[in-house]
Amino acid sequence: MIEFKVTGDYIPMIQLLKATGLVSTGGEAQIVVDEGEVKHNGEVDYRKRLKVKKGDVVEFRGNKIKVI
Repeated sequence: MIEFKVTGDYIPMIQLLKATGLVSTGGEAQIVVDEGEVKHNGEVDYRKRLKVKKGDVVEFRGNKIKVI
């Protein structure tokens, strides 16, 4: 599991995917979210600008990101 420390209240979903290195570009992040490849707290979520906050868990291609 990847632990990602968020500065501030939240990080947008596409920025989180880029910051953790799971995608290489913002465009790629938008595509994988649009295609339903990303789960937020166990549910598929299609919102690219979803505010991911401390305590949330994001899953993508077998990787889990816990936001701390």
